[in-house]
Amino acid sequence: MLGFNFSKYDPSQNAKSKFEQLLELFLQLLTYTNGDFNEAMQWLNELDKEYNLTNDDYGIGDFLEELKQKGYIDEDKQKGEIKITSKSEQAIRKKSLEEIFGKIKKTKSGNHNTFKPGGGDEINPETRPFQFGDTMEQIDFTSSIRNAQINHGIDNFRMHEDDLEIRETDFKSQTSTVLMIDISHSMILYGEDRITPAKKVAMALAELIKTKYPKDTLDIVVFGNDAWTIEIKDLPYLQVGPYHTNTVAGLELAMDILRRRRNPNKQIFMITDGKPTCLKVGGKYYKNSFGIDRKILNRCMSLSTQCKKLKIPITTFMIASDPYLQKFVQEFTEANHGKAFFASLDKLGAFIFKDFESGKRKTVY
Repeated sequence: MLGFNFSKYDPSQNAKSKFEQLLELFLQLLTYTNGDFNEAMQWLNELDKEYNLTNDDYGIGDFLEELKQKGYIDEDKQKGEIKITSKSEQAIRKKSLEEIFGKIKKTKSGNHNTFKPGGGDEINPETRPFQFGDTMEQIDFTSSIRNAQINHGIDNFRMHEDDLEIRETDFKSQTSTVLMIDISHSMILYGEDRITPAKKVAMALAELIKTKYPKDTLDIVVFGNDAWTIEIKDLPYLQVGPYHTNTVAGLELAMDILRRRRNPNKQIFMITDGKPTCLKVGGKYYKNSFGIDRKILNRCMSLSTQCKKLKIPITTFMIASDPYLQKFVQEFTEANHGKAFFASLDKLGAFIFKDFESGKRKTVY
């Protein structure tokens, strides 16, 4: 006989093991220490002293041994060095993805786009009654059989048209994305860590695309005095340098990457906290940190307009609230007909993921 079995709630059944608790904290520390294992372990030991994270049954030594056994770290006995493995790098990305999505789910603002469903490759959780023209492949037989049993009984099984439910699918477009990350010195200026949230968002976005949208492409471009690409596996180790902000170099590299992509849907996401202050002319750097330099600004606007002609929208995520800087972003965005978000550090991930997900769905008639 079908029914429910109730029992007393035991919180210990769902409790995380001591290793899982320490691993979660360890992965966070690796993000803040740019993947430096030794520094992360020093912080973990300090936290253990202050908050008694371990006990007589399970200590930091046990945690280290379990990290080795489970493949999170690798020891080079000849050099006496311990480094994190690719498994740890993926775990950091996965943790960032869970953290970002957790914030999105708790968001109360209702600015979600709505889309009409149709034939596609992504199953829609909603169902609707059968209509003339629907195909057999669209029928949700589990829901339909349940309706038939409720409507006609189980002794003499019958299924009518009114019992049928349709589960639709959404068409999702393939997209090539370049994520530009500002690594100029201002990203850690005035005691505010802006690079760590940017890294977390990049790792989360990378993990999302690798797991949910494997046909998409994601390239990471970092820009300071110059611009260069980094691999997804290098994100935990990304650091700010003593650089100015050469936005032009970043945009030129991003455009060059997207030109080589055959995907018709292309976009650039740019995370920055300041104005462009650097330009490379020939073999020399032209720099001006005082105000917005017209020479640099004009070059940025020119690239923004070129991207518009190439149908490459630029979405700028400005993690600074200075009205002077916001004016530059507004002018830059207008030239491209793109988007601009003036996001605080704790909302950066939510903004990026909402914009990315909205671009994945297309209305299908």
